[in-house]
Amino acid sequence: MTGKLILANGESYNGHWHGIPASMQGEVVFFTGMTGYEEVITDPSYKGQVIVFSYPLIGQYGIETLYAQSEKIQVNGIIVAELYDGPLPKHATSLAQFAESQGVPLLSGIDTRSVIQTVRETGTMPAQLLHAELTEQPWKALKTDFFPAGENAESKQLGDGPLHIGLVDFHYKSSILKELLALGCTVSVIPYNAPAELPESLEVDGLLFSNGPGDPQALNSRLPVYRTWAERYPSFGICLGHQVIAAAFGAKTTKLAYGHRGANHPVKNKKTGRVSMSSQNHSYVVEADSLLDTPFDVLYENVNDGSIEGLNHPHLPITTVQFHPEAAPGPADHVALFHQFLETVNDMKKVKMHA
Repeated sequence: MTGKLILANGESYNGHWHGIPASMQGEVVFFTGMTGYEEVITDPSYKGQVIVFSYPLIGQYGIETLYAQSEKIQVNGIIVAELYDGPLPKHATSLAQFAESQGVPLLSGIDTRSVIQTVRETGTMPAQLLHAELTEQPWKALKTDFFPAGENAESKQLGDGPLHIGLVDFHYKSSILKELLALGCTVSVIPYNAPAELPESLEVDGLLFSNGPGDPQALNSRLPVYRTWAERYPSFGICLGHQVIAAAFGAKTTKLAYGHRGANHPVKNKKTGRVSMSSQNHSYVVEADSLLDTPFDVLYENVNDGSIEGLNHPHLPITTVQFHPEAAPGPADHVALFHQFLETVNDMKKVKMHA
């Protein structure tokens, strides 16, 4: 079966269609990592997007749910140059089968280098995946709202450790939760739209503001609550959580032309001068100039384009990073940030106990 990828600028690419005939639209973005496709397609931060993989062969080790970042595929479509169809590990299913089982279209045989070059030159844009049996669909406006207010209505608690961490849920990656549990924490998942008093009623010791999809400005109405939380508890922000904390203290965010999505983005620690590799997935960044009106210091910056990659509050126990220290997928250069956060939480807890 054949199908095509149609970009909003009029360019189209023919390829081999995998799955039932359908049409799908989303924002076209690209990922530059060599591995980690199963983490990428199940990462809630990619919700509603059409993902183009730059590595020429995808699917070599199949799909194993152990590495899934959520309960389902989050992307609207998958684009690859060549799809692997050879033998797989015993408990793995093929990428094509996994996508088809969830009704997500996959196109192979696409000139991904050309697609990515177009996106790099003109920026991300709407795209349409269309089966050959169907006619081109009217273009829809890309969704800019966050999530329905009723979604994630209740908190839940996992683990049984001495430190109680509230995971503020903007649709977190499962690897973040797994990292906290592996480090011996009790974790309460707190909905992003939870009542302001919930962390106190849960008696959490610290807060981790998670990653998530979309424009952080869609959460502007919640910023006063997030600032109150961050001022009261030791806080750690990751990706969208980083942007939200910065915005809560007065910073502004803006959208990059085509974002950072890959497993080898170099970032520089401004305090130590050390450069390390990071895993990233984001369209939006904190505007550097807007930080002048906030108390934050820049902790990390992107080596390639100088964009803000992390912040530190000089007086409050608040640290944020734009990248993903849980390394799913990607390098584990920044896992120590979880340890540092929990050390801070533990120190603050001891202070409260002896107050």
